[in-house]
Amino acid sequence: MRPLPKRGFDRSEFESRMQKVQARMRAEKLDVILLTTEPDVRYFTGFFTQFWESPTRPWFVLLPLNGKPIAVIPEIGAAGMAGTWVEDIHTWPAPRPVDDGISLLRDMILQLPRRFGRIGVPLGHESILRMPAGDYQKLCDGLTSFEIADASLLLHQLRYVKSAAEVEKIHYICDLTSDVFEDLPKTLKAGESERQNCHRMRIDLLERGADTTPYLISGSGPGGYDSIIMGPTDRIIEAGDILIIDTGTTFDGYFCDFDRNFAFGYADDDVRRAYETVYAATDAGFAVARPGATTSDVWAAMWSVMEAGGALGNSVGRLGHGLGMELTEWPSNTADDMTPLEPGVVLTLEPGMAFAPGKEMVHEENIVITEDGARLLSRRAAPELPVIG
Repeated sequence: MRPLPKRGFDRSEFESRMQKVQARMRAEKLDVILLTTEPDVRYFTGFFTQFWESPTRPWFVLLPLNGKPIAVIPEIGAAGMAGTWVEDIHTWPAPRPVDDGISLLRDMILQLPRRFGRIGVPLGHESILRMPAGDYQKLCDGLTSFEIADASLLLHQLRYVKSAAEVEKIHYICDLTSDVFEDLPKTLKAGESERQNCHRMRIDLLERGADTTPYLISGSGPGGYDSIIMGPTDRIIEAGDILIIDTGTTFDGYFCDFDRNFAFGYADDDVRRAYETVYAATDAGFAVARPGATTSDVWAAMWSVMEAGGALGNSVGRLGHGLGMELTEWPSNTADDMTPLEPGVVLTLEPGMAFAPGKEMVHEENIVITEDGARLLSRRAAPELPVIG
């Protein structure tokens, strides 16, 4: 097991993040960026709390063109935010539906130095505004002298390349989860449901030191499965079934995301060939994942192997994605994504294919791009489909 990483980050990590975002803001002529979501707020402030599970209150952080982040948050979060490196903290007694921090937020923006007259807000693909749409409209109505610009790609690109400390946390949770997957055949049982088998795995992950396992799904069926997002269900595992378990488990707010497949009793030749094909596709994606290549190069390498192996299609829409503070992050491994790979980028390789009508086979590993190529963060799955019993 890898050594336990230090929780949190040094102040220098946050200073570096601000320097990078402010350089991009100058290049894109933005006076300020408005953040409203947990990952973005945590990335720039270090504010890490489970209270985001409560949808009652909005939270705002402003990234100014110069200086440190400015927090505009409910009073209940003041003490927690004061424990971060952020010093400029403004609060209101939320929840206050008539004016839930909007006038305070507007006033703070208007008080900032104005150079370009542009405000960045994440509005594009893979971004959300964690505030009522009506409140966002009120804010815009109070800032009519500013142009609102989409900052989603800017923020995606900044979080895309991980620091050494971020990679260390992801590697740790990948290693812990690899241990659990490698021991899982000892506890998987036919005659029990997907839910019962996955429940034991979740307990094992937590007992070994994972913080949370918010994503643990499964799919099963005779000779293959037709869905990888709906389980675990109460379906009873029987001889001849194929089971996939996919987990996003966390340590200190960073995710792993990979799966493993198992056969119960026996596996027919079509299933074995499908497993060998997606395994080989993963190797092909790994081989081309290096600086100078793109996410589309990775996709092409994997898809060519699956196509040659008889793939009927891919219902997932992509063959992997970014990984970090969220289970799935920008970008996607697709034919037309074309995002360049850089050292520090963490990706999933997730080749999946329909190998017969209503039958899927999906395999997933986690990697980091280095100067010399790719390095596995998850430990490689068995080259042959494991058979239980």
